[in-house]
Amino acid sequence: MTTSTAAVTTSQRTIEYRSVPAPVPAPGTAVVRMASLTLCGTDAHIWDDDYATELPIIQGHEAAGTIVVLDSADAADSAGGWAVGDRVAISPMFYCGTCHACSIGRVNACRHMSVYGCYEDGSLVTEQAVPLEKLYRVPESLSLDLAPLSEPISIAMQAVNRGRATAGEKVLVSGAGPIGLLATVYLKDLGCDVTVSDMNPGRLELARAMGADRTLTVGREEFPTPAQRAELDELTRGDGPSLVIDATGAPASVATGVDLVATAGRVVCVGISDAELRLTLRTLPVKEIDLLGSRNSQNLSGEALDLLDRHQDTISRLVTHRFAFEDLDAAFATLVDPAAGVGKIAIDFATGTSTGQD
Repeated sequence: MTTSTAAVTTSQRTIEYRSVPAPVPAPGTAVVRMASLTLCGTDAHIWDDDYATELPIIQGHEAAGTIVVLDSADAADSAGGWAVGDRVAISPMFYCGTCHACSIGRVNACRHMSVYGCYEDGSLVTEQAVPLEKLYRVPESLSLDLAPLSEPISIAMQAVNRGRATAGEKVLVSGAGPIGLLATVYLKDLGCDVTVSDMNPGRLELARAMGADRTLTVGREEFPTPAQRAELDELTRGDGPSLVIDATGAPASVATGVDLVATAGRVVCVGISDAELRLTLRTLPVKEIDLLGSRNSQNLSGEALDLLDRHQDTISRLVTHRFAFEDLDAAFATLVDPAAGVGKIAIDFATGTSTGQD
């Protein structure tokens, strides 16, 4: 019997490598040999046993690889479009199709959603059987090393789409973590003027490198300062930005966004936390603000791959560390180290020595 190797998170901060039976494709699925995977903050919470999932689990939901086996019926169906050797990115989200959200096309908010690596076994395994409908072809000009970033890009695109961004708009992105930075790239691709705010000078430097028109440093005591508010007023003729994307999950940041956004503007919350947000019931109706939540994406993986392909030199700046699949303990320790300066950590499945950097 042939086997694959799976990295199983068995308990808090404990990963075991296990030999598991090699997957056999059923009709409508393909076996994908993993090439690369990227980690996000959710992975850190799962590894730390601080997430709404049960251990043990195989983590990993931002992944790309190559089709190595197809079911005989799918392999014979040339009209189906898939072949052994195709390079693919995996969309990890599954939805029921029948709940209210699904019935109105909002599958990303499905009541019964499941996600590879979060609520069921994911892609930190050398080979995985994946439904064909969850595979997206990687453009020829795009390296598989970057293709996993299409998953967080799709989340950033969903947030921007929820905000109905249009060319020429003045947009404030709060938070220069991966989602905020990827939202910035998409907003610039749409022709928006983008200001990014964050507390971390290094992240703001990266935001400028990734296309932000300007950045604002968030102080611990006051934001915005009178000078920063005057800068935004001059930029927007006193109206404030018409769209705010909050990628922090911090209540103070959301409240500031509601305060700064233009009358009849939109505030999109894509950052998640359990912290309580308090607003007066005067602000929302008087300014007639759209306060919107954004979760996952509405099957935007294909569009995300296209955006990544067009801007891969810019987006590749986000990958600050690379580790081999065999070095996951070091990868996760780096992921949660505030001093490591992590943007995104990539995991390479080819056997080799970890560098800890790109």
